[in-house]
Amino acid sequence: MGHFELDEQGSWLVEAERRSSPFCNPRPCAMIIDLIVVHGISLPPEIFGGNAIDALFTGGLDCSADPYFSRLVGLKVSTHLFIRRDGHILQYVPFHLRAWHAGASCFNGRTACNDFSIGIELEGADHIPYTRHQYETLSLACQALMNHYPAIHPGNIVGHNQISPGRKTDPGPAFDWSFFTRILKHHEIGISAPSPD
Repeated sequence: MGHFELDEQGSWLVEAERRSSPFCNPRPCAMIIDLIVVHGISLPPEIFGGNAIDALFTGGLDCSADPYFSRLVGLKVSTHLFIRRDGHILQYVPFHLRAWHAGASCFNGRTACNDFSIGIELEGADHIPYTRHQYETLSLACQALMNHYPAIHPGNIVGHNQISPGRKTDPGPAFDWSFFTRILKHHEIGISAPSPD
């Protein structure tokens, strides 16, 4: 898949389809971006495809379209990047702005992780394996972000469950952190990515 890169301002991933979310705002002044948070999402749960997730992030979800959606009325949530099952990547919020993805959260003693993190959502569910395409795209996106934001390193790529334990479970046990770490390392040194176990 080659490599991904950010634009000159470091705000947009060149390879991502650009979308626009109203659910974002400026980060605190002089905030250093040093964390990536990996999420899993499906709407309705464990149902893939369709436009419900895109509609949620852009503020256009019809909450009468499915019984599950009734609990999402008034929800204002976004992400920087969203990776579909086929590896297609979309961007909703420029990286220099704060996306509303983490909620109540804490990383290494610092609360309000939205302030200093980049959120990446994977279309998936806690107990359904993620796809090879998603791992490839995620690792390429993370490598591009690390190249531009040097405070981000592999140890600062975490799951939503790790910064919001007890409140969130995603990306869940189905996400293979060991495989992701290996594929990320291969992209870092520019060789072909390994196969999953």
